[in-house]
Order: sequence, then C-alpha cells, then structure tokens
Amino acid sequence: MVDYRNLRTVKQIVDAAPWLTEGMLRWWIFHAETNGMAPAIFKVGKRVFIDENRFNKWLESRQG
Repeated sequence: MVDYRNLRTVKQIVDAAPWLTEGMLRWWIFHAETNGMAPAIFKVGKRVFIDENRFNKWLESRQG
C-alpha cells in the first residue's frame, strides 16, 4: 500500500540529500527494474514519484 505522504519528486529527494545528484538519481530510476529500486518508484502519467521510506531501505540494502 502506498502512503502518499511519503511520496517525493526527484527534485525533493535531491534537495534533501546534498551528496546525491539529479543525474545519479535519474540513472537509478531508469535502471530501477535491474537494480532493485522498482518498489520505490511510482509513475503517474509522465511524473515520477519516489516513496522516501522505500528509497531509504533500498539505499541501506546497497551498503557494503
């Protein structure tokens, strides 16, 4: 179930994380099916939203 209160735009995610570039995030989104990020991505028309909680869990899983 999606909680709309956790949805962020690409710009909102990048603004909150100074280490993250928009290009890097868009590359991850483009490859979401192969890198495991797909559950955090929601597309509504042409708009892309990211579930912040799922994105953070995905980032944690990439540590190491």
